[in-house]
Amino acid sequence: MRAVVAASAVALIVGGSAPALAQFKPTKPIEIVVHNGPGSGPDIFGRTVAQSIEQEKLAPVRFQVSNKVGGGGVTAANYMVERRGDSHVLAAFTSVWMTNPLVQQAASTKVVDMTPIARLVVEPAVIVVRADSPFKTLRDVMNAALKEGSKIRQAGGSPLARDALVRQLLMVESGGKWAFVSFPAASERLAALLGGHVDFLLVEPPEAGELIRAGKLRAVVQIAEKRLPGFEDVPTLPEAGFKIPNVPQARGIVGPPGMPADAVAYYQDMLAKMSRSPTWQKFLAGNQLDDAYLDAKATTAFLGDYEDQLRKILIQSGQKLVR
Repeated sequence: MRAVVAASAVALIVGGSAPALAQFKPTKPIEIVVHNGPGSGPDIFGRTVAQSIEQEKLAPVRFQVSNKVGGGGVTAANYMVERRGDSHVLAAFTSVWMTNPLVQQAASTKVVDMTPIARLVVEPAVIVVRADSPFKTLRDVMNAALKEGSKIRQAGGSPLARDALVRQLLMVESGGKWAFVSFPAASERLAALLGGHVDFLLVEPPEAGELIRAGKLRAVVQIAEKRLPGFEDVPTLPEAGFKIPNVPQARGIVGPPGMPADAVAYYQDMLAKMSRSPTWQKFLAGNQLDDAYLDAKATTAFLGDYEDQLRKILIQSGQKLVR
């Protein structure tokens, strides 16, 4: 019901009179909040949005990424609530912004309570090992986990991010159990894998593509609907024999609660232009990302459906829900 109400509100926002919606223009630098550290997927995404807007000259001010790390996204979400009504702050949402409130009692801030502006991409992922690893397939990793348990270690981020959810689903199906070593930044996870401190890692293509192409890492499976360009020899989870849900990772932009209607319209129009720009399209193609732009109204509806989908995955993975 809340998503339906929010969708109605956004419909009014984007359907109002043209003169009223044309009033807002940013007058100072825009802050783009991301919940993870430099080099992480959210950070790369936020910085690419900022760079694309500036390179295409779509706004009269600069866009600056602000890393609000802590609580697996809770710190960033709470910061956005504190900035209620502010037209000069945006945030890059990911799936963890949806899962946190479902399993953490203290994480009371929900994305659907913010101001949806645009969904921009749906992001696949790959599970990688070192190039010299004895594991040639994901099944090899699962078999080792059955025999050696916690000696097998996976690097990851938040316990509620996609890498942790895929781990839970794989453990339920395979019967194996292995350690999950959490690092705040993707660079730290990759360093741990390259240094031999962990055995494997689920990572988005932008975070590890160069290392894969350089032959330092090897992809053993894809979390994607179909095989990605450049990874034609790597099977998807179903092709590798794992019947678990394809845990989605959507990224987009929201404003704080109560963002004025004319500001929403301004950013929605700006991001629509950005999504069609050569700069953004080059980023998508180079990082195996799916172009998935939705306007504010459609993004509001999507977020409601996305929360329901993630709720079902959390239940299937054995997580206890608090909401």
